[in-house]
Amino acid sequence: MVKKSTNFARRLAGVLVLAGAFALPVAAQDKFIVVASTTSTQDSGLFGHILPIFKARTGIDVRVVAQGTGQALATAKKGDADVVFVHDKVAEAKFVEEGFGVDRREVMYNDFVIVGPKADPAKTAGKDAIGALKKIEATKQPFASRGDKSGTHAAELRYWKAAEIDPQSGKGSWYRETGSGMGPTLNTASAMNAYAFTDRGTWLSFKNRGDLTVLVEGDTKLFNQYGVMLVNPAKHAHVKKEMGMQFIDWITSAEGQAAIAAYKIEGQQLFFPNATALKKAA
Repeated sequence: MVKKSTNFARRLAGVLVLAGAFALPVAAQDKFIVVASTTSTQDSGLFGHILPIFKARTGIDVRVVAQGTGQALATAKKGDADVVFVHDKVAEAKFVEEGFGVDRREVMYNDFVIVGPKADPAKTAGKDAIGALKKIEATKQPFASRGDKSGTHAAELRYWKAAEIDPQSGKGSWYRETGSGMGPTLNTASAMNAYAFTDRGTWLSFKNRGDLTVLVEGDTKLFNQYGVMLVNPAKHAHVKKEMGMQFIDWITSAEGQAAIAAYKIEGQQLFFPNATALKKAA
């Protein structure tokens, strides 16, 4: 009886060890967060640069859902993300006011530019974004718009409004909405030899430029701020608050900000961290 009991105990111990071996990877797989973000942070290659650094520091994997800002906020509202990282301050403020987001922080900025054919048939070249849009509309030159309720699209529409132009009146003729991200919209602009409104980060990483070049830049109105916030756990109890805040704390820390600043394409910096500067000013 003693021998049988000993053999049983050994077999049981072996089963428990085997079960533990299978349980460990599952536990490791659970250490992740979902970040709903813009296509520009993904398409520009920024996440490919900074997320491995964050994972090496914390062991947390970040799964990115790259959408236009409007879609990213809608995803977060449904509780399908733990963190939101987007670039439309008006929409972000509303998101927080409605109770869907908490602890919003500034992270980084770059700028928008208007690109178009090198020949510049609308004569837009310069620093005046509003004046450039007026010239494009007046000459009915083709213009490719995202039309996807993204942060970039929302900014573009604000500038058309400031120019006192309703581009929808030209929809289907000179004004073309792609209903897609920045990369596909730039592909459309390149194919049509059309003008387009884009963030600089995506433009610098975009390869299929064709005859397009940057024509309008340097206008202070074209400032493009990015913010990050936690999806409110009070709205969605399953939100991974601790790990989400680890990401937010890291990306606004000295290390995270340095990682953002270090990301360059052909020697050009795509995003400029400003979380530290804003904290000091607060």
